[in-house]
Amino acid sequence: MHYKWKTGMWAFVMHRVTGLALTVYLIMHINVVSSLHDPGSFNKTMAFLGQPLFRVLELGLLAAVIYHGLNGVRVFLIDFCNRTKNHAAIFWILAATGSVIFIVGAYPLLHHAGIF
Repeated sequence: MHYKWKTGMWAFVMHRVTGLALTVYLIMHINVVSSLHDPGSFNKTMAFLGQPLFRVLELGLLAAVIYHGLNGVRVFLIDFCNRTKNHAAIFWILAATGSVIFIVGAYPLLHHAGIF
């Protein structure tokens, strides 16, 4: 079977990928938080999570949350508001909106890391 890799198919695949990534993140987050029993372990964990790699991963998390949420809005509009003719237009409008939200959201993360 041959699929047409147009905007809707990419949006579908990325929605599944970001959903899986957010699920993995949530499981890891709950595991880390539940392992913090005293101030010493908290400080050690926070020092480890303050490394540059985790700053980059925070930006990836922000991007995944924004994409997954806005694509959910797109799916809602298509399914419940009968907007089946405007798949690509809705996708690109929400992609532009998501880009603005990402820039606004990334600034505090980068500022806290000392980049800005």
